[in-house]
Amino acid sequence: MVAIPSRHKSLVLLAGVILLQILLLAVQIKRDSQGRLIRVWTVGAVSPFQRAGATGIGGIRGVWNHYFALQNASRENERLRAENDTLKLQLNQLQSRAAEADRLARLLSFRQAHQNVPMLGARVIGTSADTASQTVYLDRGERDGIRRNMGVITPDGVVGKVIESYSNTSQVLLLSDKDSGVGAMISESRIQSPVGGVGEPLLSMKYVPNDDEVNLGQHVVTSGMDRIFPRDLPVGTVSQIKSGNPFKQIRIRASANLERLEEVIVLLSLQPLDLKKEAGTPAAELAPGAKIAAVPPKAEKP
Repeated sequence: MVAIPSRHKSLVLLAGVILLQILLLAVQIKRDSQGRLIRVWTVGAVSPFQRAGATGIGGIRGVWNHYFALQNASRENERLRAENDTLKLQLNQLQSRAAEADRLARLLSFRQAHQNVPMLGARVIGTSADTASQTVYLDRGERDGIRRNMGVITPDGVVGKVIESYSNTSQVLLLSDKDSGVGAMISESRIQSPVGGVGEPLLSMKYVPNDDEVNLGQHVVTSGMDRIFPRDLPVGTVSQIKSGNPFKQIRIRASANLERLEEVIVLLSLQPLDLKKEAGTPAAELAPGAKIAAVPPKAEKP
């Protein structure tokens, strides 16, 4: 232990006595609003440390709370995002069901409007995997009375014809296929010419001489000459016309949506059907309620 020199002991003792006197005076002296002087000194000495501590703890508490608040907000955002995705899926399903209900209602209305025509509704259950052939498969077949060469339509227009019929399914060659064809005519001018596919969405009207007048937007309907489809069923509208040698090059936009078929109607008679329309009504604008009378079919040989 370091010894204090004797000559400094008196100075240290004097300083201690003076400090003690000051402390005693601070304890005894009172200030009007702040209490005893010793308290004022103590508070003044401790306050900076308290403020520093409070600021640091407040900052730490703010960062901590902000972190957890962000974590909670992130979880809430994930929950809301998942709920939004679920609602979108439900909305898409409802819209799909509503569209299906509309299509089925149109099929039912068409069927009720033509009760004299033997026909059967069917669903499209598949398409051909061969890009060179445009065919679809139906969920109805021989057990339902479907045979080869029967016509297939929608309320919008001609779709194609049955090329194979199995026990529970059947295969339909679409009108857009290169090997397809239908007897047709231009509704306004009654020019008759077959319409077939070229492997594209647009159809082709063949063998129309360059001298015949054909205009864009004219309606093309079935002529009944193929003995598969009744007369005056919608086939499409003229969308392109070019001069050719020796015939015009005419492209037809199909009335039926051949690329998005879901439900179709199969005409269950190979006999020609007579379309009866009201006087003064254009064939291409035949009302849905117009009557279609079927020619009594001949007895088929077993």
